[in-house]
Amino acid sequence: MDRSFASTLSALRREKNISQRAAAADLGISQALLSHYENGAREPGLGFVCRACDYYGVTADYLLCRSEEPDEASAARRAAMGFLEQIRTVADRAEMALSEVEAGK
Repeated sequence: MDRSFASTLSALRREKNISQRAAAADLGISQALLSHYENGAREPGLGFVCRACDYYGVTADYLLCRSEEPDEASAARRAAMGFLEQIRTVADRAEMALSEVEAGK
């Protein structure tokens, strides 16, 4: 992944069009500390990560760059699409096998 915690945190704030001052106040920290988090000078504790996830509506895996999916619905949708593709592949193979068996009769 090309992104980092700091860049993801900053991008989420900018996507919501929220000033750093307002986001810091909402998250219960100083603007200076949020700036340090966003530029990678400091790393937050677990409490802040949880508050930020709730505030921005993303999973911790997304915020911590362990997933490309920002929320659980996106991750579930991607998993379901992968599963459906596997089912289609199995169904296609079964249809081919049945055609071969019927052709051999």
